[in-house]
Amino acid sequence: MYKLIGFIAAFLFVGPLYGASVIATVNGQPITDTDITVRTQLMARQGQTPTDNRRVALQNIIDDNVKLAYAANYNVVPDDATVDTELKKMQMDDLTASQREMARSALRAEIAWQIIVARTIMPNVDTSAEDVATERANLAREHGLPIEVTIVRLTDIPSEVASQLTKPKSCDAAMEMARAFGGAPQKFTAMQYELSADIRERIASLPNLTWSPRVDDSVLLVCSTRKTDEYKNLDDIIKQNAKYKHAMFLADQQLKQLRRSAVIVINDDRYKL
Repeated sequence: MYKLIGFIAAFLFVGPLYGASVIATVNGQPITDTDITVRTQLMARQGQTPTDNRRVALQNIIDDNVKLAYAANYNVVPDDATVDTELKKMQMDDLTASQREMARSALRAEIAWQIIVARTIMPNVDTSAEDVATERANLAREHGLPIEVTIVRLTDIPSEVASQLTKPKSCDAAMEMARAFGGAPQKFTAMQYELSADIRERIASLPNLTWSPRVDDSVLLVCSTRKTDEYKNLDDIIKQNAKYKHAMFLADQQLKQLRRSAVIVINDDRYKL
């Protein structure tokens, strides 16, 4: 009997050593090795597989804790019902219990942070004309805008001919100039979002009636542009996007400040920066 009791006591004593090790703490809240493993599993489901995935997972969990602690000051931490409703929309019914709990924690932190940004940062963001112009240029380059564009394209043009092209006074003058050099210019009109990505890239910042640099033995010239009826609503969206991006930049800066003020202890040298 005494031997049996001694064996049980020994088992109970060494048992915790085999539990999940605490890799870090955030304001006293433990983050275990198991937590990091589960977070990497969720990251993989979302297509996030960086080479240092465990370090990224730890940083994400730390950020969740920091965000929730800050959101608590504003009493905007979402309740379970809100979190579960949003999680259900993500259609991840096959999660394990530990994955589901981790997903709920991450989602709770993200919802809380978005509320913080909407209440404390967005109202104070004022985008400049330069911010809007940059956002519009990026959109034009990547996807195109609802703008009707008339273009002259001259292909199979030698470099010595391209260097002699000068700024024309009109689209017709550009066509005549190209023909005078023995070329066969093409003139076409299309919506900017209908153009191929390489052409959009080349004309994105090209002034009207200005020949583009020679690329692949061709040059382009934008004769004219015309905003369609769709553009007005899109312009409002562009301004809102520029404001949102600026707000996200400020939010990221604020999160960095919150990390610095939090008590973060990394116990495992493999995760230290």
